[in-house]
Amino acid sequence: MVSVPRLVIAAPASGSGKTTVATGLMAAFAERGLAVSPHKVGPDYIDPGYHALATGRPGRNLDAYMCGPDLVAPLFAHGASGCDLAVVEGVMGLYDGASGQGELASTAQVSKLLRAPVVLVVDASSQSRSVAALVHGFASWDPEVRIGGVILNKVASDRHEALLREALDESGLPVLGVLRRAPQVATPSRHLGLVPVAERRTDALDAVRAMGDRVREGCDLDALMALARSAPDLSGAAWEPEPYPRPEVRPVVAVAGGAAFTFAYAEHAELLTAAGAEVVVFDPLHDEKLPTGTAGLVIGGGFPEMYAPELSANEPLRTAVTDLALSGAPVAAECAGLLYLARELDGRPMCGVLDASARMSERLTLGYRQAVAVADSVLAVAGTRLRGHEFHRTVLEPGAGPTPAWGLHQPERRVEGFVQGGVHASYLHTHWAAAPEVARRFVERCRG
Repeated sequence: MVSVPRLVIAAPASGSGKTTVATGLMAAFAERGLAVSPHKVGPDYIDPGYHALATGRPGRNLDAYMCGPDLVAPLFAHGASGCDLAVVEGVMGLYDGASGQGELASTAQVSKLLRAPVVLVVDASSQSRSVAALVHGFASWDPEVRIGGVILNKVASDRHEALLREALDESGLPVLGVLRRAPQVATPSRHLGLVPVAERRTDALDAVRAMGDRVREGCDLDALMALARSAPDLSGAAWEPEPYPRPEVRPVVAVAGGAAFTFAYAEHAELLTAAGAEVVVFDPLHDEKLPTGTAGLVIGGGFPEMYAPELSANEPLRTAVTDLALSGAPVAAECAGLLYLARELDGRPMCGVLDASARMSERLTLGYRQAVAVADSVLAVAGTRLRGHEFHRTVLEPGAGPTPAWGLHQPERRVEGFVQGGVHASYLHTHWAAAPEVARRFVERCRG
């Protein structure tokens, strides 16, 4: 049984202030000395970085599309083990999920899977009495979703607050907080969302501290904690990676990190470690060689397009990566990693492992995908089916090699990515908790 107090922070629409409220709550409760477990609904990599700053614990994703609904509660229990409180930040609007698939992967579905009360964050900047109709609609849409209260955001004045509270008195839902407009707390964004923590750590710490201050001053933390404690116990065991039976044989798996490669799910490193690897993080912006004894390489997502000059200038590391790949060692690259292995990115020389050229584009490629492995690789056998997510504003030409990595079946049929030697490179982000055999197969290949 899992008995961690928990809250889901949701909103009627994107841009309402979920991240500010969720991160602020995490920081405010952590300042009280509580162990707070941070979670994010969906595939987002950036918000969990701010959550981690607020709590001192890894931010973890709960994605019912990529991992399946049955894994949501076990993954939550894994992350929240031993904590006093869990705060789950939602995605988009409360009832928005995977396109054309009903409630799948929505915040509403996750709240039901976790049996967690929902706090609705409402942008009240352009309304007064209408807020009651909005909240009533969201609270009554799905009787299985329990909305336990409202936090009003972007409130203009005392008079505005009074009008909003008077309207919500008729809804039967308590107002658990009121936040005034405060643009100084805003965090900078660019083409794929917020700027990651690793690129602005000092400023990000200040922003998280300011979010915590706003929430502490504007929200009833005691009432929110009481609501969190009203969540019933969850049945079932926590997710755990299956340990490799021979821990004495531990190949080094180098994992790219630093400001250019910030997209990673915490469970990936845990799965690699459980499979028997020694995981060592390195920074392609600064390290001129791979970790000593590297037997395999994982290069995840991030923003290499923002650091193309610096990545290109680090020629010693590019050469080391190329040599490792040409040796046949296992290399797994997702999105940013794919671009780094290409011949060039926006005209800047990259590793040249793949005979392809990448450039920035005006078009955003975004969405869930169904994928099937086209050929045997270091990650999967041909025919393996996984669900993933694409999230980039770059174009790779060609988009697939002679042996593609994946055949995609949603929204259109196409092949993409590269399998050559020990290299598996693709735009597709996947969550290995849904297919732990991926990590085991990769580490086994590292053993040679």
